[in-house]
Formats: sequence, structure tokens, C-alpha cells
Amino acid sequence: MRHESVAFHRERQDTSAPGWLRLLALIDEAVADGRPVFQPFTELSPAERREVVTLPASIGRLTEVRHLVLYGTNLVRLPAEIGAMANLRRFEPYTSRRLHWYPYELTRCRELRASAVSTRALYGNYKHRPPFPALRPPFVVTEPDPAIHGADAISSCSVCDQPLTGELHQVWLSRPVGTDVLPLLVNACSPACVAALPAAAEGYVPTPHHGGPGSGGRAGAP
Repeated sequence: MRHESVAFHRERQDTSAPGWLRLLALIDEAVADGRPVFQPFTELSPAERREVVTLPASIGRLTEVRHLVLYGTNLVRLPAEIGAMANLRRFEPYTSRRLHWYPYELTRCRELRASAVSTRALYGNYKHRPPFPALRPPFVVTEPDPAIHGADAISSCSVCDQPLTGELHQVWLSRPVGTDVLPLLVNACSPACVAALPAAAEGYVPTPHHGGPGSGGRAGAP
């Protein structure tokens, strides 16, 4: 199956929107009470849910949450801070069909064992193999553009977690996360950190790559 080039969603989060402000408050409540299950979008109105296109960086404060439910959202990206959810065991963004990729930092959730993802929406998914957005050559981070870089804020390396103060090296890598293979965006600080990445899941592009037309094919496919 042939696919045209694809691109990142370009929407920026309106941080004054009622849905966003309500989500911030729900995270504060969950931090305070230490709840093990967090399903914030069930507490937002349909209009408020449509206003939220990413999660706040404060999601990383939910270190007691074991089960994160993001069903049927309007999310187009997740922040790197999700990797700080140290006790996350089950991750369910099922039917959030605008999530085509995930941050590499999700692999830091060492307890994560189960997931429910709309796999048909994923870049490079095992069945339809849509391509990945083409990534730019290494560049110095100033003001990342979601339409080009997949985020409007990139502060640290996905691999070594050191501050990004020089060039940003972006690559794609498909890896098992929970019970799914996810397309992961890596924001690395150096070629050495790119070289330190693990191998891809079996049957996928075997090494970190830069996307573009044809990048969704199976390992070894033309």
C-alpha cells in the first residue's frame, strides 16, 4: 500500500481554555489524594475535551497513578514528562485516534506492562504501515514548532535526560511499550545518545530513522 507524506499536527495548546484549566486542577487533586487510577477526561464536558490537545507537563507529578485512561480524547501529542509516572502499570489511550506517535520517555515507565492503543492510527503500524513524518537534520533548539518538531517545548534529552543546550538530534524508533509496539519520537542531545538506543521491535525498521516517504515499511522491505 502506498502512502503520501504525513506531517505532525500543528495545533498549539490554548492554556487559557476552560478544559485545560480544569485538567490542571484534576491533576492537582490526583496528586493530593494519591489515587491509583486517573481518568480525567471523564470529568470534562465534551466542549472541554475538545479544547485539550496535549497533557500538561504536571502529569509527571502523578507518581502514584498505576492506571492512566485517556479514552476518546482530542489529544495530538503527549509531553515527555509522562515518563516520570514511575508506578504506571496500565496505559489506555484507546480511541484517541489523533495520537499517531508517543514520546520515547514513555519507556522510562518501568512498571508499564499493559496498554490499549488504537494501533491503526499509529505511524508505521504493523498492518497498514503508514510512513512517519520526515524529521529535520540536527539543529539548535530555540523555539520548537509542533508542526515541524512535534512539540512546542523540548528541554532535555530523551536518552540521557541532560538539558538540551546544543543541537537536537531527532529520530524515530518503534519499540514495545506495554502490550503494543509504539512509534516513539526521540529527542537526543548527541549522536552518541542516538547510538545508545536499543534495537527496534522485530519486523519494524531496525534502526533509528528520520521518517519520510517509505519509512513505514517492514524491516528489509523495499
